[in-house]
Amino acid sequence: MSGRAAEQANRPTAEENDNARASTLKRELRDRKGGTARSPKTLSTAVKRIQRELAEITLEPPPNCSAGPKGDNLYEWNSTILGPPKSVYEGGVFFLDIHFPTDYPFKPPKVTFRTRIYHCNVNSQGVICLDILKDNWSPALTISKVLLSVCSLLTDCNPADPLVGNIAAQYISNREEHDRTAREWTRRYAT
Repeated sequence: MSGRAAEQANRPTAEENDNARASTLKRELRDRKGGTARSPKTLSTAVKRIQRELAEITLEPPPNCSAGPKGDNLYEWNSTILGPPKSVYEGGVFFLDIHFPTDYPFKPPKVTFRTRIYHCNVNSQGVICLDILKDNWSPALTISKVLLSVCSLLTDCNPADPLVGNIAAQYISNREEHDRTAREWTRRYAT
């Protein structure tokens, strides 16, 4: 057998490639969830939905926002939010991580700030206290609507439901000092 023929004979068939990809995906899902893999139907629902939302957010991104996958992984996205005009975060560029669960849209995405921010609804690990990312999640919501809600939170924080109590207390009792500190953090960490 010539070198070329031997090389072609050793190549995997398309079916073998598909089987290998499916096995790898199942293993990744099992590892990610710490249990058994989700059914292919659930997976395809999530993938189709995420692909549709990616197309929508690419064509019509929310104001001052952008988002898209990290490399080839549809379940892991990067996002950028520009600090809203006339807010204490104006001029800042904030980076966020978005993780879609395998049962999306039936479970909410996990959205966290990578950029440090002085905000009563965002803790030092970047976790966001936003009702639609928890109990008020609905499959009718999209990542575009989530990003709009995060932008809204940058304009109007919610000190009644804080994640960082001392920042919420400062916001209520000494708004001038709060705003000065938030602007300083924006200048220091987001520009």
